[in-house]
Amino acid sequence: MDENELSNRIIGAAIEVHRSLGPGLLESTYEECLCHEFSLNDIPFKRQAPMAVVYKGIQLDCGYRTDIIVDEKVILELKSVAEIQPIHKAQLLTYLKLSGLKLGMLLNFNVPLMKDGIFRFANDL
Repeated sequence: MDENELSNRIIGAAIEVHRSLGPGLLESTYEECLCHEFSLNDIPFKRQAPMAVVYKGIQLDCGYRTDIIVDEKVILELKSVAEIQPIHKAQLLTYLKLSGLKLGMLLNFNVPLMKDGIFRFANDL
């Protein structure tokens, strides 16, 4: 499955979770439910995957974790905030750079319509 097809499936799962729960819950709740939705739809994922930092050729564990990596291809950063801030986008772009993956999605569940909470980022490598 390529990144575009995968992102369409991710969006469908996020919309299903949002349709069932609505806005206003904790990020951890949406993460749990989204992972369950992925399991129901046979979408492979890793939850809270460690993200190493390579500094001057040395791999360091600085305690960073991605919310979800889907099929080893797409990083998901989940939020439940009133408004996406530049730091949220910067965090995802940095995770893309560190991981070497090409596609990242920032999903903010604290919106009336889920389509307004989906932001897609591509890493040009």
